[in-house]
Amino acid sequence: MSAPTETVAAPDAAPAPAPAPVQAPVQSSAPAHSSPISDADVNHWKDHFNDVLSRPGEHINSKSPAGAGKWSTSLFDCFSPIDTCLITCWVPCLTFGKTHHRIHKSGTLEGYEPVNTSCLLFCVPGLHCILASMQRQSIRGKYNLEGTCLEDMAKSYCCACCNLIQLDKESAHREALLNNVNSEQYQKNEGMAYPGAN
Repeated sequence: MSAPTETVAAPDAAPAPAPAPVQAPVQSSAPAHSSPISDADVNHWKDHFNDVLSRPGEHINSKSPAGAGKWSTSLFDCFSPIDTCLITCWVPCLTFGKTHHRIHKSGTLEGYEPVNTSCLLFCVPGLHCILASMQRQSIRGKYNLEGTCLEDMAKSYCCACCNLIQLDKESAHREALLNNVNSEQYQKNEGMAYPGAN
């Protein structure tokens, strides 16, 4: 019977590699993407709806005070600028949300995100005419412009795209005046003039 043989490693063999240490997951320093739903906007629309529902007759019969100013843009001047016209015809909620941001948050659209609470709310079936007439009423009140609630409702229902474009242009023009910003893109063309003509 032979004696058991012992296996001896060769002196030049490399030692077995040590297992790699487990690393903790890397925390990203980038901020998490925020939701397009803003609590402030939700509360704004909720309060506005509650106010209308608590005093429907008063709202429907409301009109601008005597001496209210005229609108600087016409309802049917909706083909200029053409980009606003096209966007509003295809994706009206974007124009609605932009106008809401401009009149309630920042006249210069600072911090504006195209998809926002007002934009998403506008997509709810049956709400767009109500929201557009409320926005028109807000613009009349903020800039002291002439009109009535019944006119707001009729224009929002019968001329939906033209109404949204007018509200966008009017708010941009009024905010530019308030912030002393040049608003040439929304001014009407006065025609050509020849220098030195007698």
